[in-house]
Amino acid sequence: MKSESKSYHHGDLRQALIGATEQILTERGLEGFSMREAARRAGVSPAAPAHHFGDARGLLTAVATGGFLDLQQALRAANAEGGDDRVARIRAQARAYIRFGVAHPARFDLMWRCEALNRADPAYLSASVGAFSLLHEAITGVGVLAEQLCDAAKPGIDVRAVAAWSLVHGFTTLARQGNFDPEMPGLMDGVLATLTV
Repeated sequence: MKSESKSYHHGDLRQALIGATEQILTERGLEGFSMREAARRAGVSPAAPAHHFGDARGLLTAVATGGFLDLQQALRAANAEGGDDRVARIRAQARAYIRFGVAHPARFDLMWRCEALNRADPAYLSASVGAFSLLHEAITGVGVLAEQLCDAAKPGIDVRAVAAWSLVHGFTTLARQGNFDPEMPGLMDGVLATLTV
């Protein structure tokens, strides 16, 4: 209990639990995750994670939300790299997406595990839609809103953005699983050259 009050005192308990969860996911995958183990690694009581996140789904959603925020940051930096050339921005975003997924495999996997996450969580929804919206805007010139992504009956999602996302996500997944080295000379650029939206 003493270590729990120390974490509270420093104001880092939430981040300590998120960090512990990311370690577990990296070492054991989602199937090896438990809130009890996250609490142990963070040096707090087993009840502490529930106090802050409600349940395992809440803690995992916080980790995924952080992943989407970091992905957004990488995509924004890629936009700047692409400058005024729309195709260059799209390809720079695609490279950033691939590199993010390869560099953060456990976090990346969790971000797409809908059954483990609370997809209605406002912070998660904002972060995940925000990441897709950056790609959508690069391709179409128009961002998207959460309501458009969550309700297929509402217009506004351009199929070109979904196709580009599918290509880049598939490439990332194949690379992550060791099917090829994404940094092999010419490979990533060759695949991204097919993005002629």
